[in-house]
Formats: sequence, C-alpha cells, structure tokens
Amino acid sequence: MRIDAHHHLWDLAVRDQPWTRDIPVLRRTFTAGELRPALDRHAIDATVVVAAMPVPEETPELLALASGDPHVRAVVGWTSLTDPGIADRLAELREGPGGSALVGIRHGVQDEPDPDWTARPEVRRGIEAVGAAGLVYDLLVRPDQLPAAVRTVRELPGVRFVLDHAGNPVIGGDGLEPWTSLLTELAGCPNVAVKLSGLVTRTGPAPVPALRAYADVLLTTVGPHRLMYGSDWPVCLLAAEYDDVLAVAEALTGDLSAGEREAVFGTTAARWYGIPV
Repeated sequence: MRIDAHHHLWDLAVRDQPWTRDIPVLRRTFTAGELRPALDRHAIDATVVVAAMPVPEETPELLALASGDPHVRAVVGWTSLTDPGIADRLAELREGPGGSALVGIRHGVQDEPDPDWTARPEVRRGIEAVGAAGLVYDLLVRPDQLPAAVRTVRELPGVRFVLDHAGNPVIGGDGLEPWTSLLTELAGCPNVAVKLSGLVTRTGPAPVPALRAYADVLLTTVGPHRLMYGSDWPVCLLAAEYDDVLAVAEALTGDLSAGEREAVFGTTAARWYGIPV
C-alpha cells in the first residue's frame, strides 16, 4: 500500500480559511475529487487528511468525507487540548459519522507565540488524553518550538507522536544545526515518527540538492521505518505540483532498499496511524 500521510481539503463555501487571504494560489476550494487524479496517477492507495483550522466543526466534516471517499482512510483532526472535557470530545468524534477514521489530533502550535507552549501543564494533560484515547498527536511546530516538542515526546512515553514537516527546519545557511542535534535527540524516543512533508515549500528552484542533507539526517536518525511521506497538498502548490513533490521525495529516498522505500511511502504511516493494509 502507498499512502500520502499528509494533505488538506477545504471548501470556502462551507468555511473561510482566513490564513489564505493573502495567498492567492490557496484562496479557493480544494476537494478530494481534484486530488484524486494525482493519487491514481501515482498509485496512492490511501491518504491521511489533516484538519487545517482550529475549529470544532471541521473534524466531523472530514470524518464524514472519509466514510465515503475511496482514498481518504484516516483523519487527523482538531479539538481543544485545554478543554477539561477533551476525553468526552474525542469520544463524541469517534461515535459520529466516519468516527472510526479518526487517527490523531493536531493543534497549530506554530501559531502560538510561546516557544514552550507544549510544556504547559494544561496542554500536556490534553496530549495525554489524546494518547489515552488510542490516538496519535501530530506536532506542528516552528524551529524555536522544537526543543520543547522534543522534551514533550521524551516526557510522555505513553503517547505516540508524529512530527509534521520534519519540524519545519530552516533550509540552507545555518539551518542544519541545531536541527540535526534535536532530531538526533528525538530519534532516541521510540514513540515518535516523522513526516517527510512540507519541505519543498521551504526551498528554492532546486529542492533535491537543497534538501539532501536534511533527508540524510532523517534517514540516519529516525530511519525509514519511522519516516512517512506526505504531500502537504494543496499547500505544496506554493512551490510545486503534486507530481513534483512526490518526485522530490522519491529522489531523496532513491538509495534505500525496496523494503525501506515501502516503509517511507506506506507501511510506516499504516502502522503508526493504524490504517488497515
């Protein structure tokens, strides 16, 4: 099975996406039907759709979509981590239409000004509730928030984590460090996997050479069996079409064995998110 472990969908007729107002290429509706030809073209069997907005209404809509879509097999949704009733909110989502597709929760920590936001006691309690519900917690952080994220993963060994977009490293210049040291530390935690996603938009016109050193760090620290491909469509359209994003990921993993490539492009996501194969 080949899996795209990270993409988004939204309909501006249903809900505004305010963060796209100054981004013309993303200021429209993106549907599963529009993505489907690319998935078919590259024999992508399943996808993980990730909530784009921190609003409670979006996750049930994505779950309902997953219940009838041939590709969308899993949903990483949103609910407030600081809600004292988070366990009940998660149960309600799982009991609703398509609730069995809920595999994880994500909050846009990168939009929080506090670099230590994930260390807050009320946030930690929410993340623990996500883990207790058998769900994964996706970490979306800025580079300055990565140290706190690493501590969170280490200090909550009972929760399974996925680091989105490899922690959003700065590409080029001095960006390789301290990111490499932090990823090395993170790799020592068996309860975390990392997404090879969202990096093409951080590079210039030659993404493969720009990302080669970063991919090598990922492959030598977390390894292919804890690394998963994600297109980050349609956000990737800021820099490249779906076909090009996949081609970059395949080039960066071209020296792997067949089994290791199968992990990056399918089995890691299937195992981590519990997607039936």
